[in-house]
Amino acid sequence: MTVSRMNDADILLLGGGLSAGLIALALKRRRPDVRVAIVESADRFGGNHTWSSFGSDLDADGRALVAPLIAHSWDRYDVRFPSYARQLANGYQSATSERLDAALNDIVPAGRRFTGVPVVEVAPDRVVLADQRVLTAGAVIDARGQRPSPHLDLGFQKFVGLEVEFEAPHGLTGPIIMDATVDQKDGYRFVYTLPFSPTTALIEDTYYADGPVLDRDAVAARVKAYAEAQGWRIARVIRNEDGVLPIAIGGDIRAHLAQYPAGIAPVGMAAALFHPVTGYSFPDAVRLAQHVAALPELSGAAIDRAVRAHAADVWDGNGFYRLLNKMLFRAAYPHERRGVLERFYTLPDGLVSRFYAGHSTLADKARVLTGKPPVPIGRAVRAILKG
Repeated sequence: MTVSRMNDADILLLGGGLSAGLIALALKRRRPDVRVAIVESADRFGGNHTWSSFGSDLDADGRALVAPLIAHSWDRYDVRFPSYARQLANGYQSATSERLDAALNDIVPAGRRFTGVPVVEVAPDRVVLADQRVLTAGAVIDARGQRPSPHLDLGFQKFVGLEVEFEAPHGLTGPIIMDATVDQKDGYRFVYTLPFSPTTALIEDTYYADGPVLDRDAVAARVKAYAEAQGWRIARVIRNEDGVLPIAIGGDIRAHLAQYPAGIAPVGMAAALFHPVTGYSFPDAVRLAQHVAALPELSGAAIDRAVRAHAADVWDGNGFYRLLNKMLFRAAYPHERRGVLERFYTLPDGLVSRFYAGHSTLADKARVLTGKPPVPIGRAVRAILKG
């Protein structure tokens, strides 16, 4: 790669979250000669997040890339539904904002880290910061998160999580990634619990819902009520996090990407790089970072072309998952949605693992769609054909 050393950086990343952070880490591993700079409007990188993934989601290189970010890991996980409980033998791991912030401070020199300052103007070769500093670069990548788009048809996964310390050990040996035995409110509801130590855990109350409105106080109160119902007495709340994640139902990815200025690659959630059904963005962010770091040319135009093509290819390959979301959001009434997931989790471990990794085979897809349907056939067909 030929770069001008007159620039402040070879690659300038806007936004210091997951996608930008993984691109910086991947470039450091594979292209240590590339000068990376990061601009983040908050006072530190990473925000306030816990990003999780399954053991089968990443290849060996991806697992090595994210190793510094992983704070907790387990070799299996549980799900619970009214008619059964099940343990699945697939690894599960969680990365944290704190680990991402530490990793980026370690690999990006102080002179190329810009925090606590928003960006006010963006061009393919420069940005202007709110304090009027101008930073120039050979390439600019926009990782500032998802923005509203008329070209994507979305449902929502909403959650409020409390990381808590209990008065006594909770007794869990692994995560409960879906406890759907709880009352169903505002769509499909479940509680997600990650045990971080014998006496601490992250508990999230989660909804698959049609709208993005989230009553944080009410949902946080339900987290505390759930803990009490499990016999866990909370000694203190360590921190809280919440989010409204997109669930892809349909849309035109190329029209969506065309909203972003040419020559500035949109990455992460902005490029709709997330699992359509789960909303998980971690595996897709890893794969994109690997893809960018392996490009033969790292000019702004080359990165932009490659990222847009990658995002379109991923979207095109995920049509099966969006079809399932049509059935979940358009065919199933809110009170029926639990039944869709309850049936899914009776399927073999390997099928479930490949589903979460976005690598479902033709046989997997046939297996998911056959058998007694959880919603009436006529309603399902109308939802699939709509639009």
